[in-house]
Amino acid sequence: MPKTPSSPTEKPLSTLWQPELTRLARLSWVRVLFRRFVQGLCRLLVFAFTSCDVHGMENYLADGPALIVMNHLGDPDIVVVVASLPDFPEMIGKIEARDIRILRWVGDSVGVIWIHRGRPDRRALSAALAAFREGRRVIIAPEGRESLTGGLETGTHGAAFLASRGAVPIIPITLTGTENWRVYGLMKKMSRARISLTVGKPFHLPALAHGSANLVNGTHQIMEALARQLPPEYRGVYSSDN
Repeated sequence: MPKTPSSPTEKPLSTLWQPELTRLARLSWVRVLFRRFVQGLCRLLVFAFTSCDVHGMENYLADGPALIVMNHLGDPDIVVVVASLPDFPEMIGKIEARDIRILRWVGDSVGVIWIHRGRPDRRALSAALAAFREGRRVIIAPEGRESLTGGLETGTHGAAFLASRGAVPIIPITLTGTENWRVYGLMKKMSRARISLTVGKPFHLPALAHGSANLVNGTHQIMEALARQLPPEYRGVYSSDN
């Protein structure tokens, strides 16, 4: 069994507990139209404020359910991902984001699956699994937060559980150059940040028993896949694996 790398600090624990807000959104025509509007807005923002290189889009599966996993460097990450993908995946987002009015409105309107971090959030997991059964894509950041170091932090086990229990392929997506200090700093100088997005080859995890040691192995496979797509300075605690 691979040794679990250590993160610089403990993972965040949600102090809010509002499970009634966690659900899989119904794809009404209003929500579908709003998602298209948001995706168009994201593409405009990426074009206006960044110079974005996209690699490996041929690896992105044309259809069917899948779990998209990504590293998490800063606020621009999800904007760049939504702008770059041909579809609009179901997003798993921290419940604390609802404390910000605009994020609450946008998140509820597009249908974010709100998750309580650091807790056994069965409703969030069930919502993601229901999305797979309906043929939808789900995107999650296995690190569980924006990186504090700029490199990969220890992965949490939710992604491995979902991919295995849902029997869906995993699509690894990595980003570079999307740190808040970099993007916002250059925006203030009226300059465009040079960023990149890479889509890796899909892969599967074997069926895993919940709570088993194999869940650690699955998480390690996911984080290794992300690390392999990143430059050495972004691999963080998984640097020794590559």
